[in-house]
Amino acid sequence: MIARSIYDSDMELFRDTVRKFLANEAITQHETWEAQKFVDKDFWLKAGEQGMLCPQLPEEYGGFGVDYRYNCIVDEEIGRAGLSGLTSFLMHSNIVCEYILHYGNEVQKQKYLPKMVSGEWIGALAMSEPGAGSDVKSIKTTAIDKGDYYLVNGSKTFITNGFCSDIVVVAVKTDTNAGAKGVSLIVLEAGMPGFEKGQKLNKVGSHACDTAELFFQDVKVPKENLLGREGQGFYYLMNDLAQERLAVAVSGLATAEGILEQTIEYVQERQAFGKAVSGFQNTRFKIAEMNTQLSVARVYMDKCIELHINKQLDGVEAARLKLYITDLQCSLLDECVQLHGGYGYMWEYPVARAWADSRAQRIYAGSNEIMKEIISRELLA
Repeated sequence: MIARSIYDSDMELFRDTVRKFLANEAITQHETWEAQKFVDKDFWLKAGEQGMLCPQLPEEYGGFGVDYRYNCIVDEEIGRAGLSGLTSFLMHSNIVCEYILHYGNEVQKQKYLPKMVSGEWIGALAMSEPGAGSDVKSIKTTAIDKGDYYLVNGSKTFITNGFCSDIVVVAVKTDTNAGAKGVSLIVLEAGMPGFEKGQKLNKVGSHACDTAELFFQDVKVPKENLLGREGQGFYYLMNDLAQERLAVAVSGLATAEGILEQTIEYVQERQAFGKAVSGFQNTRFKIAEMNTQLSVARVYMDKCIELHINKQLDGVEAARLKLYITDLQCSLLDECVQLHGGYGYMWEYPVARAWADSRAQRIYAGSNEIMKEIISRELLA
């Protein structure tokens, strides 16, 4: 595989620190997290101490003030280690804090961001509803202006970090007759009267990643919790989706690379018909195909990371990347399951977990069908 050039020596030292921390503190706990369906709060605090949460934030808000490549390193190491529960970090560090940084006022930034960096407060983004997933402009949750507060009513579903969240950036309708122009973003805090968290959802995979329903019944939210300007929420969401899709792709590619490495080791050790499985031509050809696909994908990925840190990654290119990588991730992991035979379908094997966990990647951050629509609009305008 072509040597990577986007990370410098300091970044690789950070990677080494992250990798060792995950090996010592996360891998041994992941099975417990899967059973309880969330990551323990004390681990969030330890990760904050290691600088793994929101490292890109300016120093005045507790971050390191580094570029987005540090976030990529965290996401890559989480993916490579098969720690699907820490998808929670991806949402917290790459997405939620960015909305507050970009659109919050100084009071909001000082209130929320330092505690997100430390892991004291866990952040969530609530867009999807029972009747509105990728179609944000069709959301039904309302925030009615009551003078010095908004009255919020509605519900959200499939919310990553929903159950453990301390703060939630919620997409609401402040004008029910204005379509996309009626969408706003508002911050709700755990414990507000009328804000209830539903059950932890029982997903096919990513069992350690907290995903829940949220319910709002006459929640009085102070006006100062509005992010940015009223009616600009749809624009804010669309503007920041490129980074979200990049983060999903970064994690997905690293996951696939890690599982292929494990599969190569497995087929060299596993015996069938008197010889190693790696001795069969089908196995060798499959491994060669997958390695080549990942090599091509890695070059594309690193170019997109480079574009992003130079503020040149647009929404269409991010959609192409997310579509390509997540489709490749799922097809490659399916092949790796096949090469493991019956053991590939056993939950104690990392390949089985990764296979189940990865299916949602084609749905996260906008379904891949939406990615195709975005791409085709540019080509067929």
